[in-house]
Amino acid sequence: MIKFFAMISRMKYINRWSLMRNEHNENLCEHSFDVASISHALAVIGNRRFGKNYNAERCALLGLYHDAPETLTGDLPTPVKYYSEQVRSAYKTVEEHACNSLISMLPDDLREDYKPLFIPASGDEDLWKIVKAADKLSALVKCIEECRSGSGEFRTAAESTKTAIAKMNLPEADVFLKEVLPAYELTLDELKN
Repeated sequence: MIKFFAMISRMKYINRWSLMRNEHNENLCEHSFDVASISHALAVIGNRRFGKNYNAERCALLGLYHDAPETLTGDLPTPVKYYSEQVRSAYKTVEEHACNSLISMLPDDLREDYKPLFIPASGDEDLWKIVKAADKLSALVKCIEECRSGSGEFRTAAESTKTAIAKMNLPEADVFLKEVLPAYELTLDELKN
């Protein structure tokens, strides 16, 4: 019996931002879709505007599965995850174990196809940087949406996330911040016109 797909389908039950009051609870499935679509966009921007040769489809796939191990670990809040180097290291070990556990839920003949989606393969380093930027951009979008809904909880998170994105020095992310992000401030009517 193949358990992998049933396990990752549970991403919809894992809510993010657990330490903050949310106007809209965001689950891991919603977040992963956003990260996949933003990862794809960043790769396309890199290819078209900066002469890169990213595999945009692979980048989207990495974004889609980037948080799947949290079906086994849960979503550890950022202040906890990055509290200290010791906690960060311990969590990395737990996350690696979760990745291996998910891979083991696949039959032998499928494992090699899925393994690089959980355990970075040689040559994918630049794609994982794109996914990390997309993850931060998705978080920033969530902050914008929450602030627009009147939640002051997300103001500081928005600023620290913008700072983290800027420190990545990724021109594709800079383009997204400048040209795409402002549209998230618009109403539905403004988006349609």
